[in-house]
Amino acid sequence: MGERKILIIYTGGTIGMVNDPETNSLVPFDFDNIVKNVPELRNFDFQIKSYSFNPPIDSSDIDPAVWGKLVTLIEENYNLYDGFVILHGTDTMAYTASALSFMMHNLNKPVILTGSQLPLGTIRTDGKENLITALEIAAAQKNGQAMVPEACIYFQDKLFRGNRTTKYNAENFRAFRSDNYPPLAEAGIHIKYNYPYIRYSIDNGRFYVSRKMNTNVALLKIFPGIQRSFVHAVLNTPDVKAVVLETFGSGNAPTAPWFLEEVGEAVSKGLLILNVTQCLAGSVEMERYATGARLNELGVLSGYDITTESAITKLMFLLEEKESREEVKKFLNMSLKGEINI
Repeated sequence: MGERKILIIYTGGTIGMVNDPETNSLVPFDFDNIVKNVPELRNFDFQIKSYSFNPPIDSSDIDPAVWGKLVTLIEENYNLYDGFVILHGTDTMAYTASALSFMMHNLNKPVILTGSQLPLGTIRTDGKENLITALEIAAAQKNGQAMVPEACIYFQDKLFRGNRTTKYNAENFRAFRSDNYPPLAEAGIHIKYNYPYIRYSIDNGRFYVSRKMNTNVALLKIFPGIQRSFVHAVLNTPDVKAVVLETFGSGNAPTAPWFLEEVGEAVSKGLLILNVTQCLAGSVEMERYATGARLNELGVLSGYDITTESAITKLMFLLEEKESREEVKKFLNMSLKGEINI
């Protein structure tokens, strides 16, 4: 077996910043000189190369075009590297990880997103540990096979399946959580892999990617006192083909006649409505309470235990890839990349 090679892709974000002594402000550093900023990388027994977006993109500006660029980069370099580490701002990292999981097919190599809460150039940065461990996991193999051939997020001390992850803390170093699915690996003195929960592709077909997403989706989060005019406006937005409906608890929503009327009319006109819980943990069970059962009767689809980030990107993917509404509905009721338990 030849020497392993890992490609770092820097999109932007806090991790890639260092202090400019001339201006005393944070500026992106040149990832071609990454060893200068993280000398520990010299100790790895594999090669590390890097590619940087120019200019770097703040994670708040990430969009499906960037996802398309990322999967294209991975496809172009897939046979040259054993794994990929994507450095990304934390705010939309869970959206990107979810999107990449749906856009990459027959993946047999690690694609690990990581970042930091403090810049790599600060003394107390969490970026070094995140980067070093993400690289170690990306290069880890057993019997010539990657240990974790998935699109993942590594942060603090845990590796999560990307499409199961949500950012929940803007200040703590433990910024992400995956309440409905166990970590794929945990890093302490040793890195312990949770093998039964890692998804290994059973298809040995050629790796390929989907480059485009259909963004004609909307998000409607219900709350006590929500107005009919607002619900009507969202459900009748021109060109929107699907709506993620964030409901209470196990998939419950108001039973006010006007609300059910708006939902029913929207579904009858062909709008896909996917019911996702507002809770960080748990699953939609529309048959459990009468309030959820009414949505089920109207043709609202269950999102099961999917995250909002994964629901939105899964809909974008299916609307682009599938020709009919019925096909989209069929695949929403299937776990495509381990994103739901049914």
